[in-house]
Amino acid sequence: MSAGLSPEDAAFRDEVRAFLDQALTPKLRRAGTLMTSVYCDHEAQLEWQALLYKRGWAAPSWPVEYGGCGWSAVQRYIFARERLLAGAPTSPLGINMVGPAIMAFGDPAQKAFFLPRMLSGEHLWCQGYSEPQAGSDLAALAMKAKRDGDHLVCTGTKIWTTHANVANWMFCLVRTDASGRKQQGITFLLIDMTSPGVTVRPIVMSSGEAVQSQVFFDEVRVPIENVVGGLGQGWTVAKYLLEYERGGSAYAPELQVKLAALRRDAAEALAANPLLAARLAETEVEVEVLDALEAEILSALSADKAIGTDASMMKILGTELQQRVTELALDAAGPLARAWQPGVAVPGGPVIGHPLPQDDHASGEVWQAIAPLRYLNERAGTIYAGANEIQRGILAKAELGL
Repeated sequence: MSAGLSPEDAAFRDEVRAFLDQALTPKLRRAGTLMTSVYCDHEAQLEWQALLYKRGWAAPSWPVEYGGCGWSAVQRYIFARERLLAGAPTSPLGINMVGPAIMAFGDPAQKAFFLPRMLSGEHLWCQGYSEPQAGSDLAALAMKAKRDGDHLVCTGTKIWTTHANVANWMFCLVRTDASGRKQQGITFLLIDMTSPGVTVRPIVMSSGEAVQSQVFFDEVRVPIENVVGGLGQGWTVAKYLLEYERGGSAYAPELQVKLAALRRDAAEALAANPLLAARLAETEVEVEVLDALEAEILSALSADKAIGTDASMMKILGTELQQRVTELALDAAGPLARAWQPGVAVPGGPVIGHPLPQDDHASGEVWQAIAPLRYLNERAGTIYAGANEIQRGILAKAELGL
């Protein structure tokens, strides 16, 4: 998809490159290049979002009427790829997650209040879906929200909540009615994280980072006006959002950039290990196939067409290839990958017991030091946004009739 651009798209690519060259400071490039997962350093993310907002590029996939760019699928692809090549950080979670849900299901007041603040970075969002007993089986969620006048009183817990430690808003699924099927009685709710009764406790990941948390709600009062899509209609909103999360962005540009970097950085290891080189080449071919698939899916999205089960297929292929790339890097890094060196990277959250930042000194090269951190982080890729086993079940039922 990166080849054969029209003159207009080539001019757009040059415009994006010029902006990135001018806007990205060495600090921002370092934060983007040395990420250990899909989660960016919080301060760098805010700084980058402010630059994009000033330029008018804060939400590439949003319609113009809501402050978005109105870009085509090809332009969004170009921007994503050039951002990765330049080493820019990622955007806050709300832009590509709760924003589309509010645009699709929110009322005028919700759109007017939340969307501009999402663009500017004033509101930083986290996702309240999973619970200790409701992960891939999301409809089993039990967090209660009881109506009390013009408020919902929320009691329960959410887990694996990314960046809950820095977010000031959460988009959350709560149970407002338990009398029917488990998919019924679920409500999509926007919760102010500064509300009394909200407690955030960090979870230390295997890489040592505290990017995710468990969040506890003790009779937290939320105005009924923060319900999106109507009481009991949360499952409809959640399905739309999950489809958007699984299929609303491309995996291939990032994979292509990482594979090119690995081929460059691990040249000696590849030359000495023909089997490793063959595995890398095989992965490159599969990523090119994914790239072609994503071109079709993103074109459908840009034409406001439902992509259905293609989202599940894209999620399976993208996350499994992400894991394979980290496995290749770990193997190429060799014995030096055994060392735990988080100070060399720019992780997406604090590393417990290991103050950051430190200098770039590493045992071996920087890419070798980061390889195990990325490997550990990417183990979650096939679980989040609906485990890949669930996605295969969706495909088997919808496409094969099993």
